[in-house]
Amino acid sequence: MKEISIEVNNNAAAEKSWASVFADLVKARLTTLVLVTTAVGFYVGWQGAMNWLLLANTLIATGLVAAGASALNQWLERDFDAKMRRTQSRPLPSGRMQPATVAVFGGITSVAGLIYLALAVNLLTSVLGAVTLISYVFIYTPLKRVTWLNTAIGAIPGALPPLMGWAAARNELSGPGWALFAILAFWQLPHFFAIAWIYREDYAKAGFVMLPNVDTDGKQTRQQTIGNALALLIVSVCPFLFGMAGAVYLCGAVLLGVGFLICAIQFSRQLTLTRARQLFLASIIYLPLLLALMVFDKVR
Repeated sequence: MKEISIEVNNNAAAEKSWASVFADLVKARLTTLVLVTTAVGFYVGWQGAMNWLLLANTLIATGLVAAGASALNQWLERDFDAKMRRTQSRPLPSGRMQPATVAVFGGITSVAGLIYLALAVNLLTSVLGAVTLISYVFIYTPLKRVTWLNTAIGAIPGALPPLMGWAAARNELSGPGWALFAILAFWQLPHFFAIAWIYREDYAKAGFVMLPNVDTDGKQTRQQTIGNALALLIVSVCPFLFGMAGAVYLCGAVLLGVGFLICAIQFSRQLTLTRARQLFLASIIYLPLLLALMVFDKVR
């Protein structure tokens, strides 16, 4: 049955258009999230009339780094992706692309993005992009097979894009920029714990060490989920405290944070597939609404 399943998945992958294959290679949804959070960081950090050219350069260069990092991540994990049902149709496990091609694409694209940032934006943003690339590809990726703490470490590169946007706008690292970083970091943890619970058997099959796989009694999963959701609620008010956003944002952030915390508590009380999916859904609703409020109620 496993062989039949793999064959079906591979046949499905073979029918994909090249656009779909490329979208899988660069993890289009993840890269889109990177670009959106970078744009928000830039927008709330910028003062005066918007410099659209600088914003465009920031997003293009950041997109190159993100796309390259995703390709390198899949190149490193190609053998493990082949073992998981949810990743068997990716370009490398499905045979649609060759490892050498992906490695060269990932390397050239990510380095080009870093050079682009340094020349067209500023050196600080390029350095942050390099930290994001290195920590994601060369630290987080291998740690997924070593310790469940990979999730916390992986939250660092995942939270750097809005700080990159802030640095692109201000050419500095300051409290408000770090507040954006903290929001993304604490949001990611409950989000990924929900994913890890949903796909815990798949992750175990591939040899990835995720918290739901090693936490036999669920105690740590419960503590980590609630603790980080609570921390998210607290740091989400920082844009108001730093004078980045107004009262409308504050009210919305508190309401969203409480709702997200309730979902985290429900998941922690009942570690079930249904509750995990509810928490995952809550996470993907929470973030765009919070960012939209931040943009809408920006203090000018």
